[in-house]
Amino acid sequence: MSSARMDHFFDRVDRIEMPLCITLNRICLRRGARGLFAAASRLGDGIFWYLLIAALPALYGPAALATSLRMVVAGVAGVALYKVLKGRTGRRRPFVRDRGVRLAVRPLDRYSFPSGHTLHAVSFTVIAASAYGELAWVLVPFALLVAMSRVALGLHYPTDVAAGAVVGALVAWASGFVALLPGLSGLLPSF
Repeated sequence: MSSARMDHFFDRVDRIEMPLCITLNRICLRRGARGLFAAASRLGDGIFWYLLIAALPALYGPAALATSLRMVVAGVAGVALYKVLKGRTGRRRPFVRDRGVRLAVRPLDRYSFPSGHTLHAVSFTVIAASAYGELAWVLVPFALLVAMSRVALGLHYPTDVAAGAVVGALVAWASGFVALLPGLSGLLPSF
C-alpha cells in the first residue's frame, strides 16, 4: 500500500477509534489508575520479560533454557518486525492526532502501529505459559494490563494493540521452529 493510501486508511480508522481512545485515556486522570498503567507499561518495556527469561532456568532447571532461548529469539524477531511495520505504516499516535488524548508517559518511538509492548507481552506469555502452564495465572493478566495500558496512557489505538497481539502470537508460534535450526535441535524441545 502506498504511503498516501496508508495515511488515508489510518485517518479513517483513527476517526472511528478516537472516541474510545479518549474514553479509555480518561481513566488515567485518576492518579492510582495512571500509576498502575504507567508501572505496567514500564515493566512491559522489557524489565519484567528479561527477569522472566533469566528466572525460568532458576525455577525449572536447565531444561528451561530452551524456553528462555525461544523467548530471546521471539524478542529479537518481534523488535525487527514491529520496527519495519511502524516505519512502513507511519501511523501517528493518538495524543498527536487529538488534543483530547492526554499523554501520560513518554513514547519510546514515534509511530503507533503496531504496539510493540503488546506484541512482546503476547509472544512471551504464549511461549512461557505453553511450557509452564502454571505461570499463565500471572502472565495472562499482566499481558492484558500491558495491552490496556498502551491505550489508556494515550500511546496507542485499540487496533494497534490488536495487531500487536496477533503479530505476537504469530512470532511465538514461529519461534517454535528455532528447534529445526542446525545445532539447536538437541537444545530445544519440539513444540
